[in-house]
Amino acid sequence: MLIEKLNWRYATKKMDPAKPVSEDKIDRILEAARLAPTSSGLQPFEIIVVKDKQTREKIQAIAWNQAQVTEASHLLVFAAWDNYTPERINGMFDLVNAERGFTNEGWENYRKMLLDTYPPREPQVNFEHAARQAYIGFGLALTAAAFEGVDSTPMEGFDAAKLDEILKLRERGLRSVTILPIGYRAADGDWLVNLKKVRRAREDFVTVVE
Repeated sequence: MLIEKLNWRYATKKMDPAKPVSEDKIDRILEAARLAPTSSGLQPFEIIVVKDKQTREKIQAIAWNQAQVTEASHLLVFAAWDNYTPERINGMFDLVNAERGFTNEGWENYRKMLLDTYPPREPQVNFEHAARQAYIGFGLALTAAAFEGVDSTPMEGFDAAKLDEILKLRERGLRSVTILPIGYRAADGDWLVNLKKVRRAREDFVTVVE
């Protein structure tokens, strides 16, 4: 079932603005991203759901004028932490302890190791690490959308600094990583819709070490 859906999906070039995606589907897509595995369980990224028409028009202008940004039902922006701070690391470790109802010596030693390792590093190194975690959630959102029968277009083609400014992300300690318009294809206006999906052959893609 999932493989069929992944064969069905493609980077939709033309969205139908008259077809909104139901909120229950959006909720499941967002939940899939929230449940994504991340390094040390820190979840160092957030998702901003942009519905406002004027805001999306501003984003389209700094995203190579790609029409999906405004024509899609919803626009998801994946934004990573700009740095790892003691407050952010402790916040997640404290949350785990509170939710599980106990503390563990090994877990606390791991907390100390991260506190000794991450915050002293250059902020750019930490942002790039956080951005890689955001991509895990991004991939799951993409997959969940296909599973729900919803079209999407993964995008890196935008001015990240300007997007950060539009959404005031830097003030929140975030930096944009990638965006994902979600909606339903307008097949009659999409040049890509009927073209064969092409991927490298499995034997050229997968190496088995025995």
